Order: sequence, then structure tokens, then C-alpha cells
Amino acid sequence: MANLPLTPASSTRLEWFDRWRYRLVRLIGPLALLGPAGLWLFLLLVLPTLLILQLSLVPGLRPGQAITAYGLGNYTRILDSVYLGVIGRSLTFASGTMLLCLLLGFPVAYWIALMAPKRWRSLLLVLFILPLWTSTLLRTYAWVTLLRRSGIINLILSALHLPTQDIMNTHWAVYVGMTYDFLPYMVLILYASLEKLDQRLLEAAADLGANPRQTFWKVTVPQTLPGIAAGCLLVFVTSLGDFVVPTLLGGTSSKTISLLIYDQFLGPARNWGFGSALSMVLILAVSLAIALLLRYGNREAAAA
Repeated sequence: MANLPLTPASSTRLEWFDRWRYRLVRLIGPLALLGPAGLWLFLLLVLPTLLILQLSLVPGLRPGQAITAYGLGNYTRILDSVYLGVIGRSLTFASGTMLLCLLLGFPVAYWIALMAPKRWRSLLLVLFILPLWTSTLLRTYAWVTLLRRSGIINLILSALHLPTQDIMNTHWAVYVGMTYDFLPYMVLILYASLEKLDQRLLEAAADLGANPRQTFWKVTVPQTLPGIAAGCLLVFVTSLGDFVVPTLLGGTSSKTISLLIYDQFLGPARNWGFGSALSMVLILAVSLAIALLLRYGNREAAAA
């Protein structure tokens, strides 16, 4: 039987069907690829965060206690001067660690990326991040061995007839431990940014009469600003929520928001509602830092 010619109506229906099938494939394809990861993130990130948000709205919630009412009492309690002091101390530790890592890490990354022989760069990076192959807990206990009153540093000072230093359980010990822990991350990010630096710009600046300081501030820093912002954000966020270093090196005088949250859930306080409110404050602070980087970091990169 000969094929019947398509009428205009049937041709329109086929075009409509093909168009919708194409749209359906375009919709289902990304969902099929992102579905497993999206489900994983929903179950392990979004759902727990919503649960913490719910608990934060229950004043004085303790383990085994039924939820009877909701309110903002946990959040208003955070405004107490004691807890504001703990949050301020956490922000101070995070900001100070970020600045120390930037000041110490930029020269190292600059030397490895631009001055060290190319055949040694990979080896130098591996050697620099070698401490990360051990756990944070072991590295922190190593600093306890070094910094305590009977530690190695004071033994060396005593042998040299110099006054010993009581650094343990002070803010300085926290800065030392956190800077040591997070410095490799800063160096890796800065190295990746400096490695892409167009050295012809440095040569052009020198040919135009710029001295090294002017070249650094007007050529090197603007070109590596996205890497600086990313490294600072990573160090700030991770140090803001650090738990091990302030606990082992700082003592009770260096209590941070992470230790305060631990006390509410697993410590003697056992106030899950207040601990959840503190957790939400920490989550919001981290989210705000990331949002600022995404908004202004890309703008600075485009301008550079």
C-alpha cells in the first residue's frame, strides 16, 4: 500500500510531538545526571539543616523532651554578652589565622610558582603539604609536646640559658596551631593562582620603570586577587568551625563557638535548642562569607 501523504494537520501534530519530546529529553537528561548527587545532598545536608532549624526554634529543648511550643528565645539568648564574647573570639581567631596564613603563604607560593626551578615545583608542593597526610588530632598533639611547659621548645630555651615561655592554654597557642593546620591550603590555592600569572606583564611593568613594590601591588596582586579571596575564604570558614585546636591548645580561656555548640549537645548543658540556634548562626555566617565571595570575587576578577 502506498504511503498516504501527510496532511497539514498531521504534520503539525508531529512537529508538536517532536518539539515536546526534545524538551522532555532536555529536562530529564540533567535530572538523571544530577539526581543521585542531589538526593545525597538533600539527605545529608538540606534535611539535617532543616532539622537543626526546627530544633533552634524550641526554647530549652533537652534530650527526650517533647516539642510543645516554638519561639525565638534561643536566638535572643545569643545576644547575651557572654555568648557574644565567645562568637567575637571565634571571629577573631578565624580572621587572625586567615591573615597569618596569607602573610606567610603568599611568599612561599610566589617562590614556588615563579622562582623555583620547574622540575622541583611538584616536589616542593608535595613536601609542603606532607603534614596533611596525618590527622589534625595528631598534628595538634605534636604542638602540645612542643609548647607545654616541659616541652621541647622550653627545653631548648633552658639549655641556651634563656627564659622559658608558657604558651600552652593561651590565644597564641591557638594561633600557632591553626596557622600550621591551614597554611598548606592557602599555599595551594595561591600557587594555582600565581602559576597562571602572565609574566610578560611583570616584564612590561619593569620596562616602564616600575619598581618591585609598584609591580607587586599594581600587577601581581590584581591578577591573583581571585586566588587570594578564595584562599582567605577557605581558611576563614574552616578555622571558624575548628574544634580540635582551641580545645587542646587554648584551654578554657579560648572557648569558641564550636566548643560552645559541643557543650550544648554533648556537654553538661544538654540544651539542644540553644545548641541548634548557635549552629544556625555558624551556618549563616559561613553562607554569608561564601555569598560575598561569589558576588564580589567574580567582579574583582573581571575588573582585573
